[in-house]
Amino acid sequence: MVTFIDTKSPSVVRAFEKREILYAFHDIDGTHSLIRDWPPVMSIVLHYVSEGGVPDGYDSDENLKKIIDMTGTKPLPETDSFCIESAGLSALTQMEWAIRRAIDRGHIDIPCDKEDNRRKIEMIRKGEEIFEIPDSKELTDFLAVHTPRLFKFYEKVLNGFCRDKNLALAKKDPDRFIVDGSKEFLAYLHAHGVKNYFVTGAVVEKGMGMHEEVETLGFEIGEGKLIEDLIGSTWTDKIPKDEIMERLMQKLGADGKNILVIGDGRSEISAGVKMGALCISRLEKKDTFRRNLHKELGTHILVESYNEEDFKHLMA
Repeated sequence: MVTFIDTKSPSVVRAFEKREILYAFHDIDGTHSLIRDWPPVMSIVLHYVSEGGVPDGYDSDENLKKIIDMTGTKPLPETDSFCIESAGLSALTQMEWAIRRAIDRGHIDIPCDKEDNRRKIEMIRKGEEIFEIPDSKELTDFLAVHTPRLFKFYEKVLNGFCRDKNLALAKKDPDRFIVDGSKEFLAYLHAHGVKNYFVTGAVVEKGMGMHEEVETLGFEIGEGKLIEDLIGSTWTDKIPKDEIMERLMQKLGADGKNILVIGDGRSEISAGVKMGALCISRLEKKDTFRRNLHKELGTHILVESYNEEDFKHLMA
């Protein structure tokens, strides 16, 4: 067990009572791992679809090379902003947003209620992923086909732009791709009996993708190890992080007040606040937009590095 005490440190942005932590739910990308430079990749893929729809061959090898070459070459105000706002959402939800945006702009012609579609675009921007208002059958079927297809295309662009190259470099020098103090922080929690869980919106397949990245960085996964389990999404099922975290909390029979949630996305922090957990947002000091957003969401602690002395002094 690790006890967190509010010492009125500058890193504390919302006061909290003493917390005895038994479990920690961690996001991965940007929170502990720097292998995936995903925002510019996500932005160009979503821009490509929202501006042009999904014509035949949109995910061809020819277009793959074109999109990789275009990644990060110029500002894309709408999708750049959306990627910041949607960090932590299921990748399938992010793909859905682009398709719905293309429908709204008239680049995809499919029978649906245009006003409902427009409302859902805004709901996704605000962090919602599950909607009570149903879509038309045509749109439901269309999304079922194209969100996973677009997700796989995005992963190919990500691999070609940075992931594969960075993974190869990380195998030689893992510390280069780990957030400062991350390993020490996780080890401290583990040594004091806290069970760490990695939760991600990425697809988790043993020995591949995110699983391979986590192990390459030296984060051992398995019962009793540094990371008890790595829980994520699939190619076809949209499982919001709040649902993943809620299920995990119930499985553990845990109380939210004994859970620590660490992340850089709105979804895990929103979920943590809802659960009554102690929330830590790992964000760079220059990232003022997301820092302000996380304060509004109700996070308790803001850090850039887990080695910050003010942060260490919160733990007993």
